Amino acid sequence: MGSRASYLSLAITLLLCIGDGVLANPNYGEAFVKSLLFFQGQRSGRLPTNQLLTWRSNSGLSDGSLAHVDLTGGYYDAGDNVKFNFPMAFTTTMLSWSTLEYGRRMGSQLPNARAAVRWGSDYLLKCATRTPGKLYVGVGDPNVDHSCWERPEDMDTVRSVYSVSASNPGSDVAGETAAALAAASLVFRAADRNYSRVLLSTAKKVLQFAIQYRGKYSDSLGSAACPFYCSYSGYTDELLWGAAWLYRATNDPYYANFLKSLGANDGTDIFSWDDKLAGARVLLARRVLVDKDNNYDQFRQQAEDFMCRILPGSPSSSTQYTPGGLMFKLSEANLQYVTSISFLLTTYSKYMSVAGHTFNCGNMVVTSNTLKYLAKKQIDYILGVNPLKMSYMVGYSTKFPQKIHHRGSSLPSFASHPQSIGCQAGFSAYYYSSNPNPNILTGAIVGGPDQNDQFSDDRTDYSHSEPATYINGAAIGPLAYFASLYSK
Repeated sequence: MGSRASYLSLAITLLLCIGDGVLANPNYGEAFVKSLLFFQGQRSGRLPTNQLLTWRSNSGLSDGSLAHVDLTGGYYDAGDNVKFNFPMAFTTTMLSWSTLEYGRRMGSQLPNARAAVRWGSDYLLKCATRTPGKLYVGVGDPNVDHSCWERPEDMDTVRSVYSVSASNPGSDVAGETAAALAAASLVFRAADRNYSRVLLSTAKKVLQFAIQYRGKYSDSLGSAACPFYCSYSGYTDELLWGAAWLYRATNDPYYANFLKSLGANDGTDIFSWDDKLAGARVLLARRVLVDKDNNYDQFRQQAEDFMCRILPGSPSSSTQYTPGGLMFKLSEANLQYVTSISFLLTTYSKYMSVAGHTFNCGNMVVTSNTLKYLAKKQIDYILGVNPLKMSYMVGYSTKFPQKIHHRGSSLPSFASHPQSIGCQAGFSAYYYSSNPNPNILTGAIVGGPDQNDQFSDDRTDYSHSEPATYINGAAIGPLAYFASLYSK
């Protein structure tokens, strides 16, 4: 009888563990390593000798020449061959924040995380310092580029150069660039002090430019920015975000005073390359919860208002979930919002844990674990714990998207097919092909399923099958966090 009771107790424990995902955890460590590797597939410029995704080759080596400057390097933002600095700078900021918050949990992968940051920050430095009075914000005509389906190594489209200046302002892209440079300066503060100092001094100048000459970059650039990466949310959020990062990097009261003068009090239930309010508030709430400085309590309250808009069951929730439990914000590239919000959930959970802090959404008590487990459910879904049992990370698990909307992945590599494939030739031979992509873009997280948990593995359906740097950039932190908590 005693042994039967013990067996029953063990069985109940096992069921509870499986329900909580303890025994059924995805391999977060593997996913983390692969999510970093993805950035090598997005590199533009001359590739280093330690490049691991060897189906990629050098590309964009004349970028900037139309403006007589060197703008080689950086990342292609998604499945195309254009470099948009607005999402690229956000990606760099999120890679840096991930490294700052979770670097101690990254183990042997920390140098690879720093390398991913540096590939972005090196390029952003060029864009900010090559011509006095100008901030370069993009390379490649997006309208022309999108009419071609060709490898980055074959690019023969015009590599137009776009910039903002005092007469054509771009406070949003400048504020985000300042945030990226400031955050990266913290990543390299101990590892490369001289580089860190250059990053920080440049960040200060770029933010000052953003503050002094105010305007939306999409108003200045027109069809070069819209409809691709329009600044829909305006630029106040980027000024808040940039100043929050410079305050973290400098502790200069100037930035503290500026933050409080902005009056950015709108509520939000999103966090993305375009809308930084929630991220800035979580970053500033750290000063209250971790540093015990109550001068920033308004930002803590705003961060918690954001969490209440996300949490299912909260009386103020404005967030839709699919039947399978995935956060669903927008139909196009929805997983970008899932990874970004999951980052804020794990990071705020960490701050709450340090402070022994809880808060309320109406009558609902929110603990550190409340946020952590919601983030875990989202990451688990991406890695295959979903109705289709499909991993939305390429190269992870046995079932993942095979026909992603990505030029370099869908066309044969330069090594296997050294002959040029023309702008239009790529469409008939490869874009519309029903064959799997010949090159595995390891670690790429695609746009994801629809609101009913359905996913058609279709290269022509870019809304769901296209990967992007800003999807992965925000996933790095939660993956590193869960890898350290649930290591195999």
